[in-house]
Amino acid sequence: MREVAFIKQNKEKWLEFERAIFGKTKKNPDEMASLYIHLVNDLSYAQTYYPKSKTTVYLNHLASLIYQKIYKTKREESNRLLHFFKTEVPLVVYHHRRYLAYAFIMFFVAVAMGVVSARNDTDFVRLILGDNYVNQTLQNIKEGDPVAVYKSGSNWGGFIGITLNNLYVGAKCYIYGIFGGFGTFFILLSNSIMIGSFQYFFYQHGVFWESVRGIWIHGSMEIFAIVVESAAGLILGATILFPRTYSRLNSFKIGFKNSLKIYLSTWPFTIAAGFLEGFVTRYSNVMHNWFSSLIIIGTLALISYYYLIYPKIVFRKSQKHA
Repeated sequence: MREVAFIKQNKEKWLEFERAIFGKTKKNPDEMASLYIHLVNDLSYAQTYYPKSKTTVYLNHLASLIYQKIYKTKREESNRLLHFFKTEVPLVVYHHRRYLAYAFIMFFVAVAMGVVSARNDTDFVRLILGDNYVNQTLQNIKEGDPVAVYKSGSNWGGFIGITLNNLYVGAKCYIYGIFGGFGTFFILLSNSIMIGSFQYFFYQHGVFWESVRGIWIHGSMEIFAIVVESAAGLILGATILFPRTYSRLNSFKIGFKNSLKIYLSTWPFTIAAGFLEGFVTRYSNVMHNWFSSLIIIGTLALISYYYLIYPKIVFRKSQKHA
């Protein structure tokens, strides 16, 4: 069947799905489940015959919204917070996975830009990090503790101050997406270039491993969360610029709802990173290498699994239930 004929044949049915999703027509859970089954069948057909079509993207998005609506009403899900992290967020992440890929590509490219710039311009690091920070760090390197700057202050004071700052940066990455995603791009770009130049600075002075051991104990989750928050900002911007078959207002409402879920899901990781920085990083110089490496690899594996692997598992389960 030609795609145009396929759309014409099913257009009214899909519009009915939209009305049910946005509450313009009331459906009980059984009716919604039936709609979901029909929609998955249409989606499977579209994926087979029109894999790169906008129709397939549209149906995929509708299926995600209906699935979420069904599982919101399930009686067996008594713990709303558990359901949010266990089902809702992974499904949203899966259906917007390309934006996560875009954010990571931007991150790695910008980090490389920071490394290249610091390598070819001796003043670049001072321009990015500031003279006070560079001078203090050089003094710390001479004294044998390159990351001493992360060990000042009290445990609780450091934890609270660092966490609030990281939440603020993450909020900017997300909220600035309202400017068509360009605000998010700028925040991610500037932070990533800073990371690249920052790490090259330590490499240049022969203390790269010491910096990795001291910084990435908390940085694995902290930086990963910022990239995810940037992906949420890109989603928000894309729904404004590319409303597809929706009105721009409805597209923004859907995009805001979904991207907000992704953004909020990063908070536990950001708070955990702040805790590690406040209570664990300060002891990195007295830790065995294997222990600090275990923390870095473990935290990176945890957050990577949740955002890169688990969403696919949840999506496959949702199709089996259809």
